[in-house]
Amino acid sequence: MATVTFDKATRIYPGSTKPAVDALDIEIADGEFLVLVGPSGCGKSTSLRMLAGLEDVNGGAIRIGDRDVTHLPPKDRDIAMVFQNYALYPHMTVADNMGFALKIAGVNKAEIRQKVEEAAKILDLTEYLDRKPKALSGGQRQRVAMGRAIVREPQVFLMDEPLSNLDAKLRVSTRTQIASLQRRLGITTVYVTHDQVEALTMGDRVAVLKDGLLQQVDTPRNMYDRPANLFVAGFIGSPAMNLVEVPITDGGVKFGNSVVPVDRDALSATTDKTVTVGVRPEHFDVAGPDSDLGVAVTVNVVEELGSDAFVYGTAKVGSETKDLVVRVGGREVPEKGSTLHVVPRSGETHVFSTSTGARLSD
Repeated sequence: MATVTFDKATRIYPGSTKPAVDALDIEIADGEFLVLVGPSGCGKSTSLRMLAGLEDVNGGAIRIGDRDVTHLPPKDRDIAMVFQNYALYPHMTVADNMGFALKIAGVNKAEIRQKVEEAAKILDLTEYLDRKPKALSGGQRQRVAMGRAIVREPQVFLMDEPLSNLDAKLRVSTRTQIASLQRRLGITTVYVTHDQVEALTMGDRVAVLKDGLLQQVDTPRNMYDRPANLFVAGFIGSPAMNLVEVPITDGGVKFGNSVVPVDRDALSATTDKTVTVGVRPEHFDVAGPDSDLGVAVTVNVVEELGSDAFVYGTAKVGSETKDLVVRVGGREVPEKGSTLHVVPRSGETHVFSTSTGARLSD
């Protein structure tokens, strides 16, 4: 197995002046599952393709273990890639698809068969080895693509949105399978997705990219609890964090009719007259119906999930009307058109600079 290092790796496409990936700096530990996540065009797939040797590196370096692989061809990097579209040979059986790379490498038939059968057992594909890909479901084809990567016993797995062609329920079960499989095999894995729920549930660490720049790399829990800037705060979490620009006042910030206490050091770090406060939907307390605390939220839509519910509403904060999302208990669901008074829970707010987007609070 091996570590993977992006050392200020940069990719600038011909004809462009702006890097698609700009000085990417990440160290991935041996056996770690790292997820690259971000919106379309942020540079996550380009980063993966640079590691695979499918894109040139215009600056910096990429290392696998102690080897500098920046300019090595893909075949010499000891990596295996799982693509979004499976890329299976339609005329070959599952067994032949899984063992094809070994056959090309000149491995003898008995050893190929042994490795294919071992991988098929792990992936629950044993009974399908003699079938062609067209006789398989999408989830089974994805597992065949995984099997083809496993039999090669590479130093690094690369996965480019491997679940995006599966239906919602299958995605959930397959991501669990991939994560547990990676833990069992202990192979360093770099996984690309645009789905932040997938990123948080699968990765040992998550790296968020935007416009080719690394915004934050951290464990899922730390990223949820302490987003580094406004972009990460708004991107990580489902539903997204509520972000509201509010004025600074004595002792904290003014949120509707309440003053939310904020660390004095955080507020002294900015010269802005306002800051942007972030509140997760689950970190609002609902005040009594006669209360005038916090802000009044007019309920537009209620999304009932059984154990709890999300209230989507609008509220007047200062002179602006803002959309807010509040999580409430499944037995305390308000009527559409009613009004909820909500107050951000003390100690659960996030404070960001309105002008720079940087995190101010601890």
